[in-house]
Amino acid sequence: MPELPEVETVRRGLAPAMEGRRILSAEAHRPDLRFAFPERFAARLTGTRVERIDRRSKYLLVRLGSGETLLMHLGMSGRFSVTAEDISRQPGDFVYAAPANPAHDHVVFEMEGGVTVTYNDPRRFGFMTLYATDAEDEQAYLKDLGPEPLSNGFSEARLNTAFKGRRSPVKSGLLDQHVVAGLGNIYVCEALWRARISPRRLCQSIPGVRASRLAPAVRAVIAEAIEAGGSTLRDYAGADGAMGYFQHRFDVYGREGEPCHRCEDARVERIVQSGRSSFFCPSCQR
Repeated sequence: MPELPEVETVRRGLAPAMEGRRILSAEAHRPDLRFAFPERFAARLTGTRVERIDRRSKYLLVRLGSGETLLMHLGMSGRFSVTAEDISRQPGDFVYAAPANPAHDHVVFEMEGGVTVTYNDPRRFGFMTLYATDAEDEQAYLKDLGPEPLSNGFSEARLNTAFKGRRSPVKSGLLDQHVVAGLGNIYVCEALWRARISPRRLCQSIPGVRASRLAPAVRAVIAEAIEAGGSTLRDYAGADGAMGYFQHRFDVYGREGEPCHRCEDARVERIVQSGRSSFFCPSCQR
């Protein structure tokens, strides 16, 4: 599942191709993805202007001149490609190096200026919906999300409050989207390693000194991953076709059996927590 840095990478790739442009036509090649498209989906998009593209947690939010917002989620295999009639006029110099199978091109946006944005999703776990922008506070997917990890709302104090008396593992606590929005398995593993905290430690033991290490570790790993263009795992690709490079910097994720970069006294171990792999150093993260 693409995590926050991957989704932010896609947002930055789509912005120059869509922002300020009118959607000349929108086509849905099937009635649904993970969920059915909203009523008159293509008609409500066609002819409206894209004002800007935001991101909240792992959702892309396309703000439309019609007063609606197009919410898009990539699911496990969703990806966008951006092409133009004249490559010299291609906004953002997009180069989609590894074209996806066109049989899975499910949504196509023809934009002003000869730009085509195509959503491809072999597994169809992604989805798109429309809602009134001024009713966003009531939007089911967004209303209960916690603060963004790079926002002022996420801090040591936030962890102190959210984890007080909580007996679940800290790994589960950080994956709770009510605590902090957008964190996924990869970057939680990396942040816990940086903070020298075991993924098995209970949330209630985090407030205080450990929270003072964990909050900045979360912020740092997310910021670095965004800067690196996200992490390319399996089906993920940015809107410009470029592969993310943060996976080459992983300290523990996917490195089971390899020496710890920091202490060199132990090898990275893997355990399963709630059906997900947790990678950690048994020496650094006691």
